[in-house]
Amino acid sequence: MAIQRFALIFSAAAILIASPSTLRAQSGGQDSTAHFTAPVPGGCYAFPPADDPDGASAQANHGFDVANLDRSVSPCDDFFKFADGGWLKANPIPPAYASWGTFNILHDHNEDVLHGILEDAAKDKAAKPGSNWQKIGDFYASCMNESEIESAGISPLEPEFRRIGEIKDAVSLQAEIARLHTEGVPVLFRFGPEQDQKDSTKEIGGARQGGLGLPERDYYLKTDDKSKAIRDGYVQHIANMFKLLGDSEETSAGEAKTVMEIETALAKSSMKRVDMRNPDNVYHITAVAQLHANMPHFAWEAYFQQVHSPSVPDINVAQPDFFAEVDAELSSVPLADWKTYLRWHLIHSAAPALSDKFVQENFEFFSKTLTGTKEMLPRWRRCVEATDRQLGEALGPFYVERAFPPEARAKAQAMVQNLISALRTDISTLDWMSPETRAKATEKLNAITPKIGYPDKWRDYSKFEVKSGPYIENIRRGDAFEHERQIAKIGKPVDRTEFGMTPPTVNAYYSPSMNEIVFPAGILQPPFYDPNRDDAMNYGGIGVVIGHEMTHGFDDSGARYDGKGNKSDWWTPEDLKNFTARGDCVANQFSGYVVEPGLNENGKLVEGESIADLGGLAISLAAFHHSIERKPTPPEIDGFTADQRFFLSYATIWAGNVRDEMARMRANTDPHPLDQFRTNGPLSNMTSFSKAFGCSADSKMVRPETDRCRIW
Repeated sequence: MAIQRFALIFSAAAILIASPSTLRAQSGGQDSTAHFTAPVPGGCYAFPPADDPDGASAQANHGFDVANLDRSVSPCDDFFKFADGGWLKANPIPPAYASWGTFNILHDHNEDVLHGILEDAAKDKAAKPGSNWQKIGDFYASCMNESEIESAGISPLEPEFRRIGEIKDAVSLQAEIARLHTEGVPVLFRFGPEQDQKDSTKEIGGARQGGLGLPERDYYLKTDDKSKAIRDGYVQHIANMFKLLGDSEETSAGEAKTVMEIETALAKSSMKRVDMRNPDNVYHITAVAQLHANMPHFAWEAYFQQVHSPSVPDINVAQPDFFAEVDAELSSVPLADWKTYLRWHLIHSAAPALSDKFVQENFEFFSKTLTGTKEMLPRWRRCVEATDRQLGEALGPFYVERAFPPEARAKAQAMVQNLISALRTDISTLDWMSPETRAKATEKLNAITPKIGYPDKWRDYSKFEVKSGPYIENIRRGDAFEHERQIAKIGKPVDRTEFGMTPPTVNAYYSPSMNEIVFPAGILQPPFYDPNRDDAMNYGGIGVVIGHEMTHGFDDSGARYDGKGNKSDWWTPEDLKNFTARGDCVANQFSGYVVEPGLNENGKLVEGESIADLGGLAISLAAFHHSIERKPTPPEIDGFTADQRFFLSYATIWAGNVRDEMARMRANTDPHPLDQFRTNGPLSNMTSFSKAFGCSADSKMVRPETDRCRIW
């Protein structure tokens, strides 16, 4: 997978669960996240069904289908089931998916648009060589050419396997580690550009923990039976992959054991995800001379040259303890074992782009075992996702032309400004925030940069050569292109025009180091936003998404950065104490939610996203109320008041079923709560919700006054 900006991977906060590309990174390239297929009947989206091309039925019910409801459940007992119960029953998870919900449906709709574009490009034999149209067409065609992929087998990787086999000493080992990094294979650790947290105008080099095949450190360390079973399955999967490379069963078993031993040692020294939420824990500027003293068995200056990094006087070593362990392993692990480890990560990274036997084996563990997915996505969907991942801003303009007209962008920009105004008003009235901190919070809010739809300057892919095949070679050239694009940033001013997500992405994010909120065109669609429905639904959908991202600037992590994106203590001690106590309330609330017996949500892991959900709801509802001031009271629609429809719209975007395996994986790794908790959790803190539905004080959806969490 191509290198991405560290600031996005490690600092940005997104509305959705981890994006498909993020989960692919966790699983070594296999699409192990919730896969996306075509909309199914009875969905809660406002796309016209196949037998209603003009969308008349969707407009007649104003973008909301009352069949989604489960009226046997009181909204005051379980709002998630009340609002989405009908949808959940009518929409079982398709076999190729680990979960199925509103985000999936919209993602899939966008993929259908991309599919049409790519099929046209692939068929165009007159495409200008070197043009973006030629590149996306040939890349997609090479992915779809299964016969050529089968014929090539692993032959495109054989030169790399030979180089690994020729490692003879520590110097050649390091050279191969660096070479693999330049090709997007994140062995041992990660290195790339990141914004300096204390000077957000410049890019510096950053070294961060990595080198694992399982999603994160706790998969190696937890002692419960399910975790042990996953580890056993992982070891067997590694052995199976080595057997596919031609190794004997006995040799493969030993190699798998070796890989697991190395990765477990790395996992033990890896920082926990919760600890990484505190930017102070991952900011350790270290001079190159000191790097050599701390890691005498790794030649950093040689490494910088080998990965084509500009000369640097220092870098950020995000997790010093991890790199101390890396140095210890470099001096103690035999070269033969390192060769095994590197061979594993090369095939692990490449597997989804290779012949069917590698793709299937990869799927068996990373999709079936880890997420419960029953079957693989159709090849064309995997190829559409791969093209968007590798050539997103070459494909993006064609998507925008078909799916996101200028007027849609203008309306979204206006809505963002309305939400910013609502948050500004809210900050001015907070009774727990002092005037000094309030002034700085307002200053930060006023400095937020909204990015809507797509970048004003598209990426230049002229140095990315795309050919008609073999597919794996296009992948490797793409990863090498992205590495060079990223590594060249080190030592230069930050480019604040970049988008961290491609235009069709169904997601959004806030970056504290950029102090920006970013909404790709892909999420500015129904059911999040639809110009044909009433404002209450739009504010409950995209309005909450916008408010969510803005309040990330003031969550447990974002609040540590000022308006310029610099890490700064701008709170008074008393205000910070008040804010921390309110965040702890949210964390404690979510820690009480049971995912399955013996596994609860990790409140500290999901604290930031849950603060943002609560804030997004409060801010968007205030903005909606402001928008209808001095106007006639909106009429009831489908028997629901405007405020009720606002909350129903919010619940609609979290409608979704999830397999047990995927729920377990998300609880262990994802900073976003599961959908039912994400719906009921913040609403149970809101007086406006209980008032809208007439809930009594002892209702399940009304937290006791002493336990109620309120921040914004």
